[in-house]
Amino acid sequence: MPSRKDLANAIRVLSMDAVQKANSGHPGAPMGMADIAEVLWNDFLKHNPADSKWADRDRFILSNGHGSMLIYSLLHLSGYNLPIEELKQFRQLHSKTPGHPEYGYTDGVETTTGPLGAGISNAVGMAVAEKTLAAQFNREGHNVVDHFTYCFMGDGCLMEGISHEACSLAGTLGLGKLIAFWDDNGISIDGHVEGWFTDDTPKRFESYGWHVIADVDGHDPVAIKAAIEAAQAETSKPTLICCKTVIGFGSPNKSGSHDCHGAPLGDAEIAAAREFLGWSHGPFEIPEDVYAGWNAKDKGAAAQAAWEEKLAAYKAAYPELAAEFERRVLKGELPADFAEKAAAYVKECQEKGESIASRKASQNTIATFGALLPELLGGSADLAGSNLTMWSGSKGIQDDAAGNYIHYGVREFGMAGMMNGIALHGGFVNYGATFLMFMEYARNAVRMAALMKQQSIYVFTHDSIGQGEDGPTHQPIEQIANLRMTPNLSVWRPADATETAVAWKAAVERRDGPTAMVFSRQNLPALARTEQQVADIEKGAYVLVDCDGTPELILIATGSEVALARDAAAALAEKGTKVRVVSMPSTDAFDAQDAAYKEAVLPGAVTKRVAIEAAHADYWYKYVGFGGDVVGMRTFGESAPGGALMKHFGFTVDNVVATAEKLLQA
Repeated sequence: MPSRKDLANAIRVLSMDAVQKANSGHPGAPMGMADIAEVLWNDFLKHNPADSKWADRDRFILSNGHGSMLIYSLLHLSGYNLPIEELKQFRQLHSKTPGHPEYGYTDGVETTTGPLGAGISNAVGMAVAEKTLAAQFNREGHNVVDHFTYCFMGDGCLMEGISHEACSLAGTLGLGKLIAFWDDNGISIDGHVEGWFTDDTPKRFESYGWHVIADVDGHDPVAIKAAIEAAQAETSKPTLICCKTVIGFGSPNKSGSHDCHGAPLGDAEIAAAREFLGWSHGPFEIPEDVYAGWNAKDKGAAAQAAWEEKLAAYKAAYPELAAEFERRVLKGELPADFAEKAAAYVKECQEKGESIASRKASQNTIATFGALLPELLGGSADLAGSNLTMWSGSKGIQDDAAGNYIHYGVREFGMAGMMNGIALHGGFVNYGATFLMFMEYARNAVRMAALMKQQSIYVFTHDSIGQGEDGPTHQPIEQIANLRMTPNLSVWRPADATETAVAWKAAVERRDGPTAMVFSRQNLPALARTEQQVADIEKGAYVLVDCDGTPELILIATGSEVALARDAAAALAEKGTKVRVVSMPSTDAFDAQDAAYKEAVLPGAVTKRVAIEAAHADYWYKYVGFGGDVVGMRTFGESAPGGALMKHFGFTVDNVVATAEKLLQA
């Protein structure tokens, strides 16, 4: 049998060979963390290379994702569907080994990491999901949810603010099955970190309420193993294992230096490293005994088979609970009657005709859907009373691990990163809320959800200058356009309670990406609709008000401006103008419709169009054309009551009518 040194060195040589062949990449971290990874994967990690989606597998996250050859080497060596040819195509177009680990590209990669700190926040979310699912489903003698979340992270992850947000909350929530490894090598791209990173990291994590194991020799397998055993034994707190390592370990001339952080070692240095490591094999050559030492297929299959026996016993003892576990966790399906009951609620909202803020309509929908969806797991970044995200059935997980609500605190970025981890873990439909303006803090994690096509649902309230007296610091202008232009992200800005219910239904049913829902602070009037108009809301845009024959002018609006468009259309109609009003709560849903429907709503022959939205005007030229016009924002807002601001910035019937008439006369 090969020694532990040989097994770890296989990671080192594959990493330096792949980076060299690509002439691009980061060999230092994989070479430095190889010993830690070897002990974790061979002695502790519960996983099955033949089934990378096994529900009760341990999760492994490489937060310092630039060291991606570490995880690719581990997956290849242990038997995942990642052949050596893919390692040879590291960082090449359409390979399964992109520059940073990407969810969905590579079998066994749990999340996309690249932005530093993203991975540890995802790991915290996964640990929340594991703990909450275990509390909801496990019964005495039947632990069908019982796995660890392991996360590797470097100095850069710990410098990023998101690590403070997520790790602080992890300690508060007592996530005892979260174990993080700090690669304490003292090096970042710019060099030795003493000039810019002198935090006392162990004390920092102790203050968060973590179990900290300091000063572990990251190249001593015995010390690493003892640290992991101690971490697993502490079940009431997450654990940070502080591993002293040498970056680029094995490179005789570049190890311990930033020279090996983000650049190939070079042929001469690789040859020297092979000699230093006692590795006599050529590039990408792994001896059969080393492969045998790494192969986790048999052990993984046995672990999964043992769990499936547990699951069978669980089904016999708790058949109804097991059926729910299978639906939520194993299949990821909604209740069979959800669509029907949600549609009935949409109809109820239309019939009720309640004039309320869309944020309040959202809360009402959450309450209705929450009673239908035990998998609904919500939260807010310390604004529950303003975002209106809690309902009568909300129960905080800080008080009851089997609850359904997370008080994220003022941690917008950490919240969104944790939401991604919850979504990736599975078993929940999760939502999180803040003011739309503070989407800016969460932006990178929102983008990562879209990149990974994960079902995170964002509740963004206080959507415009209608926010009022809090002023321009709290009034979003460019944020909705930013969200709409993000690939894979669906965005809804509903005009009333009925559109809000449709938006929530679409978000819950959508399984191929995140949804952002943008809600008003102020009350919005209920809009009259036919049954067909209600049915057409889900298409993203529909004709709300029409005229006889072909319209001369089309007014397009969203959210709080739809009622304004309706009133302006009535004023224009009194003057003899044929006007159509189109409510467009979701531009992406409308864009996805067939050409015939889009033409029916926005006929190409009608070129006189005005879009109305209390957000950045430029986005709307996509729909009005350069021959049209937009009543929108081109500056930041001001501090004043919302109604005064709407008048000041031209969101009035008179201004919309004047804009339309000027366009018609052109």
